[in-house]
Amino acid sequence: MTPSFAAVDLGASSGRVMLADLSDEAIVLREVHRFANRPVTVGGTLHWDVLALWAGTLDGLRLAGRQAGSLAGIGVDGWAIDYALLDEDGRLLGNPVHYRDHRTDGVAEQVADTIGYAQLYAQTGVQLLPFNTVYQWFADRDSWAMRSAAHALLIPDLFGYWFSGEIGCELTNASTTGLLDVRSGRWAGEVFDALGLRHDLLPAVRPPGRQVGTLRAAVAAECELEPVPLFGVGSHDTASAVVGVPARDERFAYISCGTWSLVGVELAEPVTSDAAREANFSNELGVDGTVRFLRNVMGLWLLQESVRTWQRGGATVDLQRLLGEAATLPGGRSVVDPDRPEFLPPGDMPARLRAECERTGQPVPTSRAEITRCILDSLAAAYRRTVRRAIELTGRPVEVVHVVGGGAQNALLCQLTANACELPVVAGPVEAAAYGNVLVQARAAGVLSGGLAELRGLLAGADTITYLPGEMAGSGQCETLQ
Repeated sequence: MTPSFAAVDLGASSGRVMLADLSDEAIVLREVHRFANRPVTVGGTLHWDVLALWAGTLDGLRLAGRQAGSLAGIGVDGWAIDYALLDEDGRLLGNPVHYRDHRTDGVAEQVADTIGYAQLYAQTGVQLLPFNTVYQWFADRDSWAMRSAAHALLIPDLFGYWFSGEIGCELTNASTTGLLDVRSGRWAGEVFDALGLRHDLLPAVRPPGRQVGTLRAAVAAECELEPVPLFGVGSHDTASAVVGVPARDERFAYISCGTWSLVGVELAEPVTSDAAREANFSNELGVDGTVRFLRNVMGLWLLQESVRTWQRGGATVDLQRLLGEAATLPGGRSVVDPDRPEFLPPGDMPARLRAECERTGQPVPTSRAEITRCILDSLAAAYRRTVRRAIELTGRPVEVVHVVGGGAQNALLCQLTANACELPVVAGPVEAAAYGNVLVQARAAGVLSGGLAELRGLLAGADTITYLPGEMAGSGQCETLQ
């Protein structure tokens, strides 16, 4: 019998439980359960509904166990930055606050007045994003919950604790917080001291790629499972997604494309030069001692929010048809910077896009197809800038761009990206994070062996499509709103 592993993959728009059957020659991955991730505003604060995510996860594991018969392991990956506070008995002190909440407005400037961004970057290597954990933590430092808490856990680590009762903080996610020393892999005590933040809340950092616990008896019983090993994977979903890139050598760039787009290259050492800081690149730690040198680009959030706005207005949006109409329009008429701060919060995205085009003196898109084309042209242009800047800053040659995640299903975006970057784009696998998750699990369980190259070699049969630069952009498929 081939062993089966379950990957819990928590995204900003949805969670899913994937089931993988592994051998030393092939990996067969299938989705067994998908559930919505719907943030909730209460009392003016935007929260994650983490208990609903937990319930969806348990439902998924129950289905996975029924389909597989038994599980050889479970691993959890999810989005970065946000955290949950627990009391001394391990009870949740309220739902975690969403990174798009307004509590961090202006906080990055306050932190810079205290410690200086140059010093913060030199130690942590993290891109300046106004919602980074360090800024959330600073904004939250005097709250009742922060004063009362005994533990703080990033979201995948919270699920790991609920699964196993073991508290820890996995390295790849810890490296996104702006609170970790990127070279030592330990919490940056100087940052905590300078900002007056509590040292004692975050647990010890542990590397991915080993067993971190076993499913609690009560959780196992609820999921109709035997006690199953819990493996530490690259718990930041981008870390797992980069493991799941089917690269043949190191001369590649990646775009992990969903609600956000993470665009970068894989390195052996961090780059914390002044030029890297000024270009706003992150050095996030990856599996097997790698560094994900990348930049966050706003991603398909712009399209997701536009569709939600149209639907709230009573429209029925056929995304396939919309992309087909967008593909027939002339490209490059209206291009915006997708990372402008006004695009970050939820709301009327089409109105914001029209206002930005008007402000910059460009043709103002009016129809849904024109707005869609503006979004995708803007993303492709941002990808081009980011890939080229990564090459300049690192000296790493890039011969192919791998697009993984939900955005790999968007043929129009992939073709526009190939044209903009003037490089082949290999799109897929869509579920790269789940692939990376189960590959690291399987190696930790002794089912697989070797380094990242050997693990990625198992993905040669994964579904991919290659887009060559200069070809016409077609409509293709798009299922990126899940």
